[in-house]
Amino acid sequence: MPMGTISSSMLQSSQVARPVQATPRRSQRLQVRATQQQRQGKEAMTEYTGPPPKKFGIASGQLLSIATAAFPAAARLLCGGFVSGYTSSYPKSDGGYSVIEVAGRKVYERSTTLSSFARPEKTLILYEFEGCPFCRKVREAICILDLDVLIKPTPRNGPTFRQQLKELGGKTSSPFLVDPNTGVQMYESDDIIKYLFEKYGDGQVPLGLRLGFLTAISAGLGLLPRIGYGSKYKGNGRGPEQPLIYWGYEASPFCKLAREQLSELELPHVYKAAARGSPKRQQLLDKRGAFQVPYLEDPNTGAAMFESSYIVDYLKRTYGLPQSGL
Repeated sequence: MPMGTISSSMLQSSQVARPVQATPRRSQRLQVRATQQQRQGKEAMTEYTGPPPKKFGIASGQLLSIATAAFPAAARLLCGGFVSGYTSSYPKSDGGYSVIEVAGRKVYERSTTLSSFARPEKTLILYEFEGCPFCRKVREAICILDLDVLIKPTPRNGPTFRQQLKELGGKTSSPFLVDPNTGVQMYESDDIIKYLFEKYGDGQVPLGLRLGFLTAISAGLGLLPRIGYGSKYKGNGRGPEQPLIYWGYEASPFCKLAREQLSELELPHVYKAAARGSPKRQQLLDKRGAFQVPYLEDPNTGAAMFESSYIVDYLKRTYGLPQSGL
């Protein structure tokens, strides 16, 4: 795919912008595998092991968590819930993806602009964590641009990726973007967002992401009901050999609960952003016979699953600390 050019203002930014330095061996393995999967258009073989997906179904005891997890999307006015160029129509049902079908017709969603955007050949890398409002802004941009990104979570006291981040950029602040296609790496959410839209979009940052202080305040206020979740390391110190594969988007409270666990357990994962209007929604329907997010695949165990409550429980059992008193 043709690559855009880096603006002169970006190159002159005071933020870090230099060729990617050598990373620890485990980091290199994760990046190579993620890039190979993207190039080949396939993931490791997995077997569906979760419960049947139920649209908008709330598991027993999950109501309060879902309610509080919905606050960020409300505070951000659903920013990151729709891809760039989103449009909808109401054609006859044909068995393809739809939000809802009524009287033989479906709500068909698509983008009028994504097909004209440059796509990265190598997977972008983002160091971030769920409890950070500045990180959320960048993830919203990723969803709007329909990008796939290798996430390396940096929760407080995390043993792996915070140290990598310090080695790369000199400090442990998040978010931090590495683009192996251009050699650019940088801190600062606003600079990252601007770069992503210049390089992999139409150059126009949406209003909801360019209000400066107001954008940061709304992102922070939205996180208050679940303050602390997704911010502190709670893993068992044994990270996966291969990155997990996570499908979701920022406007879903169900996805937020799954992402909190991925962050707290410091689990690297390929974030396949699938906001409203994303062609990946049809891809997941073709792959599993249903579309619902969050959806998780773990190539380390061969497991695959829908349903946020099941995903959270699986991640805790597989990568979390042993539960005392059981």
